[in-house]
Amino acid sequence: MSPARRVVTLPPSLRGSEALRFAADARNQGADVLEVRTDLHPAHAVDAAALARHLELLVSERGTPLPPDWVAAARWVDRDVVHASELAAPLGKLLASHHAERALSTEEALKLWEVALPTSALVKHIEPLGEVSRARISELLETQARLGARFGAERVTVLAMGTVALPVRAVLARRNALDYVALGGDWKAAPGQRLLADAVREARYPHPVPLPEGEGKLARLGILGTSIVHSRSPRIHHQPFDRIDIPEDASVESLVDALLPHYRGFAVTSPFKIRLARHTGSRLDAINTLVRRHDRWESFNTDTEGARTVLERLGGKVFVLGDGGASAAIRAVALDVGCELRFLRRAEISEPLTGSGIWTWPDRITPPEALRFEGARVAVIAYGAPGRRIATEITRRGGIPVLLGAAWFIAQARRQRALWESAT
Repeated sequence: MSPARRVVTLPPSLRGSEALRFAADARNQGADVLEVRTDLHPAHAVDAAALARHLELLVSERGTPLPPDWVAAARWVDRDVVHASELAAPLGKLLASHHAERALSTEEALKLWEVALPTSALVKHIEPLGEVSRARISELLETQARLGARFGAERVTVLAMGTVALPVRAVLARRNALDYVALGGDWKAAPGQRLLADAVREARYPHPVPLPEGEGKLARLGILGTSIVHSRSPRIHHQPFDRIDIPEDASVESLVDALLPHYRGFAVTSPFKIRLARHTGSRLDAINTLVRRHDRWESFNTDTEGARTVLERLGGKVFVLGDGGASAAIRAVALDVGCELRFLRRAEISEPLTGSGIWTWPDRITPPEALRFEGARVAVIAYGAPGRRIATEITRRGGIPVLLGAAWFIAQARRQRALWESAT
């Protein structure tokens, strides 16, 4: 089966020349298809023919009827099998879709698709993920397989939606005709969409590791966290590798248990390091790596390698801002490196800090207003844009930032890769 065609949706805020630039940018980044929806754009705001010169066009009828010029320019025409007045589309263009309002059993889903369709029509079935579990993911895969048997696997797309649906969508994408993804930024067309860059990277650099079922699928890797669009983990680890960005209050414990048959390992970042240490029964206070061992997860903290690298650069007495997952790794290696540590929580900061320190707070956390430095050298263990923002904040408060995020990241990632290679 051919790889899924990558679909990005035109954001509602873009019109005219901005819409054309979005289409060109999406094409350059690896998108295959541009979706335009009538619930997001009025007819006069879209030059369908111009957009179709950049990418193949998928036009979707959502409430408001499709303008004739959109249909004429489109490669596919999406009409809902329940809500559309008719399933008419020019020959070879129909994409019949159904958006379920609740999670369905496979039998319920199949019953909805007892409709007469042209042999060339594509089929798209969407459900809310609901309560995530191994059984729920297996049910979606079974729905996908049986719809494929009925209509032809090359014609079927099954999608899940929800705040923790991203990894499930990634698993389904391996046998889908279309893969609906997000270009990046603050807007997504549906909850659970993964990033276009991750889908493109998977297609370009596959690293086959067959699952125990022997079905030729790939056992995936991923990073679990909140606000991790900046993560560079997918760039250095084997593919497929997903950035699984989920809310801080999401049930990450249920999610990792449900994904055990489909992923061979995870990187774990803020705010889930402590929670998953407890969930996996680790003797460590915090973990940053999960490795599949048959029917369970084994947990590790390779952040200790990064912490060792940073402490060796600082030496002596070191204050540590924050006491979360990264702090646990720093505490674990301090004695070996010969460092004396002083951990400072937000409420404990009242006087200017001197000497050497480490900033462990994530970029999304606002530091206390009382925080001030008197020429202190403060290590930044974040990298990329978050690391630069933290460095600016340290300078503003009288400190000297020491950018060690890349050194920390590379040191811990080497150990992670070795562990994932040992997965069963």
